[in-house]
Amino acid sequence: MKMSTVQKAFLALIIVNIIWGAAAPIFKLSLQNIPLYTLAFWRFFLGALILLAILGKKAALPLKSRRDAVLLIAYGMLGITFNIIFFFEGLKRTLSINSPVIASAQPILTMVFALLFLHETFHLKKFLGMILGTIGIIVIIIEPMLLSGIDGSVTGNLFLLIAAVAAVGQTIVGKKIVGRYNPFAFTFWAFLVGAASFLPMMLREFVTIPHLYAALDWRGYLGIGYGAIFSSAMGYGLFAWGLSKIDATDTAVFAYVDPIVGTVLGALLLQEPITTPFLLGALFIFGGIFVAEGRIHYHPIKRMMILGHPLKNIAVPVITDEATGTHKVNKKKVLASIFRKT
Repeated sequence: MKMSTVQKAFLALIIVNIIWGAAAPIFKLSLQNIPLYTLAFWRFFLGALILLAILGKKAALPLKSRRDAVLLIAYGMLGITFNIIFFFEGLKRTLSINSPVIASAQPILTMVFALLFLHETFHLKKFLGMILGTIGIIVIIIEPMLLSGIDGSVTGNLFLLIAAVAAVGQTIVGKKIVGRYNPFAFTFWAFLVGAASFLPMMLREFVTIPHLYAALDWRGYLGIGYGAIFSSAMGYGLFAWGLSKIDATDTAVFAYVDPIVGTVLGALLLQEPITTPFLLGALFIFGGIFVAEGRIHYHPIKRMMILGHPLKNIAVPVITDEATGTHKVNKKKVLASIFRKT
């Protein structure tokens, strides 16, 4: 069966979130051996070189306006600089399994920002979902206090929340510009923005930490390799391409893949405990998303497949050509109803 562009975009985003779901425990393990900014710089600088090798001359990105240049820089600073700094700082202080669950609250955060800054219409159902999701975030953030008193883990969870907010900003900015350019070339230049922002602190670590590179072991190289190849070049590239093909709000549902992968790998790789407050917070977050949007019922793989079925076997919106009597899928209506209750 030949996949449509929309199906390919869905598949790309599923792959991205599997990669990013596994990233938290891998990077937490790596940060035990390699300094934060050194890992961040090499992850994105090498990721940029990988994309450059693939793109060649197509890496050129003649921006159409100064506004696009500002959006490119904002995309790189939000999605790479701020997101990665707070993500890594959070991982150093708290359990890696908290990261994908907090990140999965991005739809709730998006709704909050839409109400505050975009003045969207108030809906009671969405408001109740926000309340539930916020309770879930708070429970996970204060989980260390509930179990063992105040420690650095609370700060780590707050840093992960800030990283999630930056990722929401990246998605909103990206939707305004990525579709107008080659998404992989756009990602290449965003990587350069991110790598340049990490360079000063990376050089400081090199000067102040004796024998930095000589002390690296498999954990440090695992973080650099996984980060550059999978989490950066493949992950951000596929994300930008998928974002250019479907609505920004539809990309949020794929964040549900992250907690499954991250929690399983965190328990296996780092022997991190799955606690009662963690499960309670996750329940509130996913419950809040379900109340607000009714999305959890619709698994992304199921919805990815819907466009590939014959029209006679499944009820989907269609467009009828009155002249020829032929039918075809109304992809716009399908996308509009993908995560809506029936």
